[in-house]
Amino acid sequence: MKVFYRPEQVGPAQHSSPSAHKPRLVVEDWIRRFGASIEVYNFEPVTEEQIARAHQPDFVKGVLTGTVANGFGNRDRKVADSLAFTSGSMLAAAEYAVLHNEVVCSPTSGFHHAEYRNAGGYCTFNGLMVTALALKDAGLVNRVAILDCDAHYGNGTDSIINRLGIDWIEHYTQGREFGLAYNAANGAYERWLGTAIERCKGCDVVLYQAGADPHIDDPLGGILTTAQMVARDRRVFECLGHLPMVWNLAGGYQVVAGETEAEQIEPVLALHRETARLHIEFFG
Repeated sequence: MKVFYRPEQVGPAQHSSPSAHKPRLVVEDWIRRFGASIEVYNFEPVTEEQIARAHQPDFVKGVLTGTVANGFGNRDRKVADSLAFTSGSMLAAAEYAVLHNEVVCSPTSGFHHAEYRNAGGYCTFNGLMVTALALKDAGLVNRVAILDCDAHYGNGTDSIINRLGIDWIEHYTQGREFGLAYNAANGAYERWLGTAIERCKGCDVVLYQAGADPHIDDPLGGILTTAQMVARDRRVFECLGHLPMVWNLAGGYQVVAGETEAEQIEPVLALHRETARLHIEFFG
């Protein structure tokens, strides 16, 4: 499994969310569990200009210089310094997927709530849209699918699509449909996912947010059982794995008692570990 990771994409720990430092913990867990099946790839950070294709330029400059608040509501320069690498991981992974017709991983989070000129919801820059626009600008794709299976509505992605008048992105975000567990009952979630998958099949690349926060025990999610989470990833890989695809971590907020950071977010690591295991099963 090819994983596009650099230590620079890890931000400082935030009390409100483990997402900023989750990439390091996830990659360490995968290497420990799967050994030689994990190939870590280097990449270049995105430029300020590439970020500004998806966001208002003054907003981008303000965040990067520490004069505008990031998605955690602070102006921490260490957070700002990590942002070009989080979007850089997503873009490099997507470029590789398209050029080699493969499924790869970008261990990133914190994208889909970032709007054209606003950060929020632990998201600062929308790496999904930065990636889609960079691929399109480079002539690598005509149509992009964003299959967002984070628990929450990808409002930022929709806002950028609407602001820029984009008609070549298929965007499906489960958080717009399933706010509460009962809404996903009786096969409703599976029907939504099936429809989204079918509409993604006509695209040149799939950006798949394989969020851990839809899990029933997540304090900010809570709609899918562990078995349903596994079935979700399996179905996406089975039905869309013939296309170039990059999947990322998105949200996951379960915390338990433990002495180390990894022990404290073990429920989240276990869910991401299962997605990685399925990736290795399907694609090596």
